[in-house]
Amino acid sequence: MLSNIELFYLFGGICFLLYGVKQAGDGLQYIAGAKLRHILISITDHKLRAIAVGAIVTALLQSSTATTVVLISLVSSGLLNLPQSIGIILGADIGSTVTVQLLAFNVADYAILFIGIGISIMLGVKRKSIQAVGRTIFGFGLIFYAIKIMSAAIIPLGSSDIFKNILIALSESPLLLLILSAGFTALVHSSAATIAIAIALAFSQQHLMTMSLALPIIYGANIGTSATALLASVGNTVEAKRVALAHALFKLFGVAIFYPISSPFILLVQATASDTARQIANAHTLFNVAIAFVFLPLSVPLSKLVTIIIPEYKEKETEVKPKYLDEKMLDTPSLAFGLATRETLRMAEIVSEMFIATRAAFHAKNEEEIEILQRKDDILDIFDREIKRYLTKLSQHHLNQEQSHRSVILLTIINNLEDIGDIIDKNLLELAKKKVRKQLEFSQQGWNEIQELHQRVLNNLEQVIAAFTTNDKMLAKQIVENKPDFAELERQFRQSHIARLQAGLPESLETSEIHLDVLTNLKRINSHVVAIALAIVE
Repeated sequence: MLSNIELFYLFGGICFLLYGVKQAGDGLQYIAGAKLRHILISITDHKLRAIAVGAIVTALLQSSTATTVVLISLVSSGLLNLPQSIGIILGADIGSTVTVQLLAFNVADYAILFIGIGISIMLGVKRKSIQAVGRTIFGFGLIFYAIKIMSAAIIPLGSSDIFKNILIALSESPLLLLILSAGFTALVHSSAATIAIAIALAFSQQHLMTMSLALPIIYGANIGTSATALLASVGNTVEAKRVALAHALFKLFGVAIFYPISSPFILLVQATASDTARQIANAHTLFNVAIAFVFLPLSVPLSKLVTIIIPEYKEKETEVKPKYLDEKMLDTPSLAFGLATRETLRMAEIVSEMFIATRAAFHAKNEEEIEILQRKDDILDIFDREIKRYLTKLSQHHLNQEQSHRSVILLTIINNLEDIGDIIDKNLLELAKKKVRKQLEFSQQGWNEIQELHQRVLNNLEQVIAAFTTNDKMLAKQIVENKPDFAELERQFRQSHIARLQAGLPESLETSEIHLDVLTNLKRINSHVVAIALAIVE
């Protein structure tokens, strides 16, 4: 068996391997990371294109797990949906095989050269993007060097009867080997690292790895790589959990299909290359390419299956809170602004619902009905606080002039939405409670005028939300230009109410204070709507 020194070398080799995978992945992510999310969200429903992009992105990230975690982040932020992400997931699994294909090249003798070049660039260049290139080269050098160390460390195992018996036992218990491989992959968060160890055994002088042993390791590595994505989805949105589950199901179903036909699959793989290391890499690639093209036509029924397993969770009104403010997106300001905009639109929808309900509030049977509506203002306060906190964190990144201006616009809109909510809560609904408490009734003509002015404000509010959603400056400009007409209408209704008072109409006399305050507050709300429109126009 292995001596202490050889065990140290084996342990060190595994650590070098894991660190090398991380360094190579981190370097490539820094080089291309700023654009990766843009590339992913540019995906249309074209499935083959999604597979291609998923493969390319994963080849850059050096990890299908990393791509899936990014996908979970994008889906939880509402930038992608489950059907769009399925093609990317399948492509990511193909892209993950690129690293293993590189490892199958026996270039371990040049590993020190790669490490030296990488360190020289990292230490000799100040520009971070060039340093990232050096880190990538260093990472690959470390991976190749790790394989060399491990291959040398396990030489004594070739003459060990105990180890040979273990290999025989594992070859006769492929399911156990698959489980061990899946567990190790889940632990180290890298299928490439697990398969690299199998390749190191194949490179050893005694050629300790055979395809009958390697295939369960490959199956297990593919299952284990979905564990990180599943963990990343915990506490995330329903859509994000579905993405992680879809990734796991693809791997499980793929292994379920291939496991019974392992023997003919091994014969196919052996026909592709003569050396075991290359056969291992080819088996990993063929497995992932095959499941991609098997499951791609089944993406719709698989999406339905995942939806059945993880049904939609209906958010209770008391639990309504921001759900798109993903802090992992802060390093990509253009996407972060998109998320903040989505939450602002959700906030605007809540304001609109509150305002619509104020009309019915004036005919409520009791004050409790109105107080239920008033609680929605607490939800608005949460949105106001969280969106502002998110934008504050975003401002700490380097924003260009246009992005800084956009931040100011969003803050202006949020402030005005919050002010509208406060007017509804503390003024209009309090007036409604006062009317219900005193059992008062508006005159028919007076109520018709209030309803008409209310509808004008609602039209403007809905119009400004539409303008904000589509960034339609002309639509917003119409609201600004119509402000004098609205003010004139409010003045006419005020004079009309005074005329009814002078005529001695009993309902008008009893509700005069409430009536005039309602008109005033409707005018105040419209002023905030106009302020939002001005922010969009300017």
